[in-house]
Amino acid sequence: MSRSPYTIALVQTACRESAQANLAANLELAERAASLGADVICLQELFMGPYFCQQEDARLFDLAEPVPGPTTKAFAALAKKTGTAIVVSLFEKRAPGLYHNTAAVLGREGNLLGLYRKMHIPDDPAFYEKFYFTPGDLGFLAVDTHVGKIGVCVCWDQWYPEAARLTAMKGAEVIFYPTAIGWHPQEKDLLGDEQRGAWQLVQRGHAVANGCYIAAANRIGLERPRADSHNAAGAGIEFWGTSFVAGPMGDLVAQAPTDEETILLAQVDPQRMEDVRRGWPFFRDRRIDAYQNITKRFDD
Repeated sequence: MSRSPYTIALVQTACRESAQANLAANLELAERAASLGADVICLQELFMGPYFCQQEDARLFDLAEPVPGPTTKAFAALAKKTGTAIVVSLFEKRAPGLYHNTAAVLGREGNLLGLYRKMHIPDDPAFYEKFYFTPGDLGFLAVDTHVGKIGVCVCWDQWYPEAARLTAMKGAEVIFYPTAIGWHPQEKDLLGDEQRGAWQLVQRGHAVANGCYIAAANRIGLERPRADSHNAAGAGIEFWGTSFVAGPMGDLVAQAPTDEETILLAQVDPQRMEDVRRGWPFFRDRRIDAYQNITKRFDD
């Protein structure tokens, strides 16, 4: 028996001045998404404040919180109130000196369905995440919600086909990617279209290769690290928004603008996944007997 389509929502917004203001804004946007018919809602990466990884500053570890903690408790109450599942990205304090970039998946009863800790951690100019985040140790995640099975990865995971494959192999019908990615302002004119195009293209490829839906929720706005006695001001990052949902043929089901606050709605159709996978049976034809070297760093 075929299952009915369900609605997902991505929240794309700019950062407010304080953690309290960001929490209130994202709670409001998520509640609005639910009122528009969303069954599953995904918030952007580290939405509780500016993207702090633009600089290395040990004082910023104070931004982290436990799970469960204030942010997950607030969204758990909203999930229960609205009857939705919500993907909540946060800076997790696991233990003294041990921190993760984490996504919590909350069910419509306000319960914690699963926890994903970002596996791939970048270290690039203005994206100094290795200073803050320990790589995830929970593996890849797919959980049953009231409408279907969903998976979650986070931002830099977007570039790795292995992450999408292993999440899809767990049965995820849609893979959510809470995201914080943008241009270095000095590179935008020369490389901006190429960089954003590659970001979207690789994820649309994951959708095709796995016959599933991909949903990336990105932020908007120019954010600069604050200058003080410890840090010089930087050029910042211009977050490019463009949150999108791709279908199992890589088609763009929905896409947000580059610079507008948006609640992006899209439908996930399990029957379409079934039809696509029958026509292009990549899982059937995988040569799992021949992939041993995929666990090597490089096959030399």
